[in-house]
Amino acid sequence: MWVSFELGRPLGVPNDPAFQTRVLRAALELMDAESGPVLEDYPEDVPPELAGADFNGMSCPIDLPQPSSVEPGIVEDLLQEIHQVAPWYDLAVSQRGRTTVGISDLDMEQAARFLAGYIEDEATPAPRGDLTTGRLLKIVCEDLKAYYSEAASAQPGMSASIAVEHWLFNETTLGKLLWEIRNTRTEHEDDETRYFARRSLIPDRQVQYKGAKAYDP
Repeated sequence: MWVSFELGRPLGVPNDPAFQTRVLRAALELMDAESGPVLEDYPEDVPPELAGADFNGMSCPIDLPQPSSVEPGIVEDLLQEIHQVAPWYDLAVSQRGRTTVGISDLDMEQAARFLAGYIEDEATPAPRGDLTTGRLLKIVCEDLKAYYSEAASAQPGMSASIAVEHWLFNETTLGKLLWEIRNTRTEHEDDETRYFARRSLIPDRQVQYKGAKAYDP
């Protein structure tokens, strides 16, 4: 049974047993089909007011300056943005008791300085000598994305991943830098950097939203 719910919520609305029961019953009823395989659409969508997918849904939004173009001040812009996001990240960790940030073994300021420095000059010294530049670039970006995403998800009205994702990639300085990598490194001579820029840096649905070029397998 195909459902239109938020990724990770196969039964639809959290904390709504009546809605979830209807989804389960519909799925179980497919077992009564006379032959298979069977693929049917579930006819009911999550009510918009409960979906949490409103891109402007922050109740008390993180007040970030509009991202500018990639210029010499981008390091300072990114560091300032991280400091503004930090209280929400701390709240998210406090509420959940866990975080996915940390794979780079760098603090966010080190990660930010490396990312922004790399974009301006690929000869920027890497803060870790045990990894290739392409590998370090990937895990630094993953850490920064996780940091921002966890911070945003602590905001009221930002429970849906698409809302968090849209904010990160389209309304932040970090998002601006991530797009810069994708737009300028997809033909990079380094295999790791090229693959990362093409395949795993920007989610497909954000690429489609931006109308950017999609790369064939």
